[in-house]
Amino acid sequence: MYSQPLDLEEALLVLKNSNPKVIAGGTDVYPSLKSGFCPSEFMDVSRICGFKEISQDEQDVRLGAAATWSDIVNADLPAAFDALKQAARKVGGIQIQNAGTIAGNICNASPAADGVPPLLALDAKVELCSQDTGTRVLPLNEFITGVRQTVLKPDELVSAVLIPPSPISMGSAFEKLGSRRYLVISITMTAANVLLGQDGRIEDVRIAVGSCSAVSQRLYALEEDLKGKTPQDVVVKAEHLAPLSPIDDVRGSGTYRLAAVQEQIQRAVMGASRR
Repeated sequence: MYSQPLDLEEALLVLKNSNPKVIAGGTDVYPSLKSGFCPSEFMDVSRICGFKEISQDEQDVRLGAAATWSDIVNADLPAAFDALKQAARKVGGIQIQNAGTIAGNICNASPAADGVPPLLALDAKVELCSQDTGTRVLPLNEFITGVRQTVLKPDELVSAVLIPPSPISMGSAFEKLGSRRYLVISITMTAANVLLGQDGRIEDVRIAVGSCSAVSQRLYALEEDLKGKTPQDVVVKAEHLAPLSPIDDVRGSGTYRLAAVQEQIQRAVMGASRR
């Protein structure tokens, strides 16, 4: 059975009365299906009114749940979103970018989800809707709890990703390491948002790393140590990477990932500073 509601109220009613597999672009759903198993019901949220919209006001930038990576790349957004746009261009090929959505990326909750580090560096929040309990908003780092795990309840739907205002002069950059340049799962990735003062020193910085732990991580201790330094003086020490727990797999060892991340952070900070 397949349904394609046109408004949120209808979608929440379907969600309450049945247990459909929610899809938008479907780029993660079908490859992850187990052999011989397929959900009996799908609900496509890509046509819900407002779900594809990207809008800004004084309170936040609102990325509708069904906004695609191509939508994000083409949106008129501040420089603080450059890292997110760079990540969007790394999500598969152009066909995937045209179909894959921001909400699908975070709900899939892969440790290698390209969109998560830039969103963490933007202090993103997730808007969740339920027919019974209404709307709640959670920080992204509280929404994703583990590998393929979120706090999304069975009767809830992600309706938007909300980004609070960033300083107009804050820049950002994204670094991704893979076994090839395109169409590859990340070995490591880093997003940095940097605000420089008039003296060229770092006033504010946010750094998030993905593919090096069960969930992407903000490196808060490193952020504090970098404030007051120039981008050229950035030094990443082993203790700064303590929150990370990279695994050994076919793409790289944990030791290699940590070494790569040290270099990525320096490149991302420099790149964000130039913006």
